[in-house]
Amino acid sequence: MDLAAGTVALIAITFFAAFVNGALGYGFSSLTVPVALLFFSNRILNPALVLVEVFINLYVLFLNRSAIARVWRRVLPILIGLAPGIALGSYLIASLHPASLKLGTYALLLPLILVQAAGIRRPIKSEKAFGLPFGAGLGFLYSVTTISGPPMAVFFNNQGFVKKDFRAGLALIRVGESVLTAIAYWHLGLFVAQTQSILWAILPSVIIGIPLGAYVIRRLDAETFRRICMSFDVWVVGFGLARVLLELKLAQGAAAYGPMIAAGLLDIYLLYIYFRNRSRPALAAA
Repeated sequence: MDLAAGTVALIAITFFAAFVNGALGYGFSSLTVPVALLFFSNRILNPALVLVEVFINLYVLFLNRSAIARVWRRVLPILIGLAPGIALGSYLIASLHPASLKLGTYALLLPLILVQAAGIRRPIKSEKAFGLPFGAGLGFLYSVTTISGPPMAVFFNNQGFVKKDFRAGLALIRVGESVLTAIAYWHLGLFVAQTQSILWAILPSVIIGIPLGAYVIRRLDAETFRRICMSFDVWVVGFGLARVLLELKLAQGAAAYGPMIAAGLLDIYLLYIYFRNRSRPALAAA
C-alpha cells in the first residue's frame, strides 16, 4: 500500500485510539495496531508504539496514583512474570517474517476481544500463583503485538477490581511492560529511521486525543462507549486477518473472509445481548 496513505491512516487511527485511551484508561494499541498493520510491519510499527505507550501509561498511572497503594501487591507477581515473556517475544519480532507476525497478531487478538465483549467472568482463587504465568504470557503478547489490554481487562474484571483500582493496576502493569519492551527493542536494534518517522507523525494525535477523551467521557456512558469500541475492533481485526490469509495464500477469495464474517456475526449477537440487558433496568424503572 502507498506509504503516504498509510501515514494518514495511522495519524487518524492513533487520534481515535488516544481519545479512547484518555476516556477508558486503556485501548491505545488494541485500536491502533489492527489498522496500522494493514500498512506497516510489526517490526517497524511496534517500537514507535511502545515509546508512545511508555508516556501514555505513566500519565494514566499519575492520574490514578491514589489507588497504587491498594493494588501494587496484587499485581506484583504479574510484573515479575513480564520479563521472560518480553524477552522471548522481542526475539521473535526481530527474527520472524513480517507476514507471519501479522497472522499471529490477528489470530491472538480476535478471540481475546470476543471474550472481553462477551463479559465472561471466572474469578481465580489462587491469584498470586496465577500471576507469574499470566505475567509471562502478557509480556510475550505485548512484546509481539504491543497489545495487552483485552486479557488484562478480563482478568481485572474477574477479580473484582473497582474503577480506580482497575485503572491503577492496569497502568502499573502497562508501565512495566512498555518500559521493559522498549529496553529489549533497543538492545535488538529495532529503533530504525522509519520507526522514528512514525513516532513523530503520531505524537500530535496522542497529545491532543488523550486529554480530549478524558474530558468527553464525563458526558458519555463509559461502558457503552467501551463496548462500541470493541465492536469496531472485531471487524478491523477480522478484516486484517483476511488480508494476511490472502497474502500468505492460506485461503483464497471469499473463504479468506470467513473468519471476519463469523466473528462479526458473533459480535452483533453479543452487542444485541448487551443493549438488551442495559435496557431492562430502564424498562423496569419506567
